[in-house]
Amino acid sequence: MNDFTSTEFALDLVRESDALYVRVSGDFDYDTCDELVEAVTGSLTGDGPPLRGIRLDFGGLTYIDSSGLSALLLVHRRASALGATLFLDNRPDFLERMLQITNVLDHLTGPPPD
Repeated sequence: MNDFTSTEFALDLVRESDALYVRVSGDFDYDTCDELVEAVTGSLTGDGPPLRGIRLDFGGLTYIDSSGLSALLLVHRRASALGATLFLDNRPDFLERMLQITNVLDHLTGPPPD
């Protein structure tokens, strides 16, 4: 019997006070990246107190392409514009390599500009 890991994309969002927790699962690519951008943007501009932190949990990530990386840069830009800090938690090795090769890890996870 084969044990295939599902690559179906899914987001689980939880907002607690001024923080947003997003679990990202499956393939994060051209076909799915807009879902994350829209979900985070909606939370940033929605009702409630302003967000101070956005934690993206990549423990269930199975794949990311350049569109996924571009989406992360866009999420960072929108979060920073509103004073929120982006955190990239539980990064699998392939995501870590992509962030290091493209030299954007420090940019994505640094504090928002004053």
